[in-house]
Amino acid sequence: MAAGALLALSSCGERQSQTAQSERAAPPVAAAPVESKAPNTAYRPAFPGQTRVAGVKSSTVYEGKVLTDGLESPWGLTSMPDGRLLITEKAGTMRIASLAGELSAPITGIPSVSADGQGGLLGVRLDPDFEQNRMVYWVFSEPLPEGTLTAVAKGRLSADETKIEGARVIYRATPAYEGTLHYGGRILFDEGGNLLVSTGERSDTLTRPQAQQLSSGLGKIVRITKEGEPARGNPFEGQEGARPEIYSYGHRNVQGLAFHPETGDLWENEFGPRGGDELNRIEAGKNYGWPTITYGLEYSGEKVGEGIQQQEGLEQPVYYWDPSVSPSGMTFYSSDSIPEWKNNLFIGGLSGMHLVRLVLEESKVVGEERLLAGEKQRFRDITQGQDGALYAITDQGRLYRVYKK
Repeated sequence: MAAGALLALSSCGERQSQTAQSERAAPPVAAAPVESKAPNTAYRPAFPGQTRVAGVKSSTVYEGKVLTDGLESPWGLTSMPDGRLLITEKAGTMRIASLAGELSAPITGIPSVSADGQGGLLGVRLDPDFEQNRMVYWVFSEPLPEGTLTAVAKGRLSADETKIEGARVIYRATPAYEGTLHYGGRILFDEGGNLLVSTGERSDTLTRPQAQQLSSGLGKIVRITKEGEPARGNPFEGQEGARPEIYSYGHRNVQGLAFHPETGDLWENEFGPRGGDELNRIEAGKNYGWPTITYGLEYSGEKVGEGIQQQEGLEQPVYYWDPSVSPSGMTFYSSDSIPEWKNNLFIGGLSGMHLVRLVLEESKVVGEERLLAGEKQRFRDITQGQDGALYAITDQGRLYRVYKK
């Protein structure tokens, strides 16, 4: 599809809405689940609605517009105060995109990345005080003599927007490892101005157990200050043998992080192996189970570990997918433009090649819809813009705007 081409999309169904603290709309009308393929396993969910929930359809007529197809393997994006988008590209560049689809030249001054495999320049966020200090924070896979690791850096976007000034690494999720998979890489600011960052467990059976180890930075969500120090009040602060920056653990490869716009709850999604992709509501100090429990299989088809799905003391996912949709970046919709989408969760699907819409009620998934499935794109990240529209990037280089027609 050429840049600027317009895809008109519409569907009909009952109006859906999820609110946490405000007036609720009518409950969803049950329909067949959107997933029709057979699961990889016969594993039983822990509770009804944990997988293959009823399908829903948007009643609002919306459009998906390709603003540009000129990006090179984009990975992360964030909205700027003036409405433009700051986008990372996997090989190690950043670009600014206008809402007309115009792309800036590559921004220079960014430390080199290891772009092999799943590595590269990853998630990005602006300082909450960006309009005053112009600081940018990003996650990347850093090459070191002993291997690679997930690192967080910061720097100032120059006034002419051509370079990052004074870039420096503020945090490293050690140990480094000679592998090219599972770096995590999403980043958010919390209300206190601290950073939440996801790290992967680096995939291999040798490193997986470190997701369960509080002495390791692998397979975690960490909470750090703008200077990369452990944030005050973290759950393992002062505990001997535990890293004070850890916020939650037992993660495989967290690819989506988002705060609910009303409750303030932190949500994440992470890749399962073969099946078993997860959506979790994150609580400080909790253990989310990988690799001890999972609803997925090894890519070989063998069980993961002992093939356990539930164990006391380990958190269950709110929702899981089998077969995989390969969930990536995600955002909650908070605009009033499409009321039935208010507080719904939108997730980019990589192998699924669609945008996932999840309707939530009281921290449970009650409906699922697939958007832009006909585009056959690997949706890498999604955010809500200053104008209330959704913006999504794909591995194939597209930037989409999704909005009410």
